[in-house]
Amino acid sequence: MIKKCLLPLLAVYIVSFFSGCTSGLSDPEIDFKPPAYVEQMPAREDKKDYTSTGSIFGQGDNPLFSDHKAMHVNDIVRVVISENAKSSSSAAKQISADDSSNLGGGTFTGSGKNSTVDSVVGKLNGISNIGFNSSSKSAFKGKGSATKDASFTTTVSARVVKVLENGNYFIAGKREILVDEQKQIMQLSGVIRPYDIDQYNSIDSSKVSDARILYKTEGDVDRATKQGWGTKIVQAVWPF
Repeated sequence: MIKKCLLPLLAVYIVSFFSGCTSGLSDPEIDFKPPAYVEQMPAREDKKDYTSTGSIFGQGDNPLFSDHKAMHVNDIVRVVISENAKSSSSAAKQISADDSSNLGGGTFTGSGKNSTVDSVVGKLNGISNIGFNSSSKSAFKGKGSATKDASFTTTVSARVVKVLENGNYFIAGKREILVDEQKQIMQLSGVIRPYDIDQYNSIDSSKVSDARILYKTEGDVDRATKQGWGTKIVQAVWPF
């Protein structure tokens, strides 16, 4: 009876252990939930309190001579994604130090008239004239540089999910393409101003606030360029 109870607990422990080992090895993900202020801000209510005056321009949701831009929930807006990242940095540092010292002992001199005195002076000079020389030199030189140049351009149609009280739109869109068993996924979300939408119902990604953009591929090529989960586990627990 005890063994039967221990087996499920052991299985749960093993699964938890491997999940903990691989928790930091998962692929990076993007959370496409709207920002907190989008959830907190109430949606603007559409007011249909207009009256028909017989004007040829018309009124309502689809007037005859209106601008064909996204204005309501579920309207479509075309987002032109054009992201460029360029950075260049360099650093250089050079340090050098040179130190030397020279210490000499005193000497005695004789008059040269008394050979005995001169002999004693010579012996004293042999003892006292002790010199000390030292020198040290150190140098350090370092240099580093880094350059990055990346660009990504595509187009994704997004849907107006929510019209905020201040008139801005929260949009979200996703595009999937399957070619030769290779799947490309493009996804984005963010907040835009209706004034930034051009006459062609398009907006540049640089004008999307709180933009979250995802581009990834799935398929054999993607799997071939990734490490297996066994290798990732070994690398996660291997201490050397």
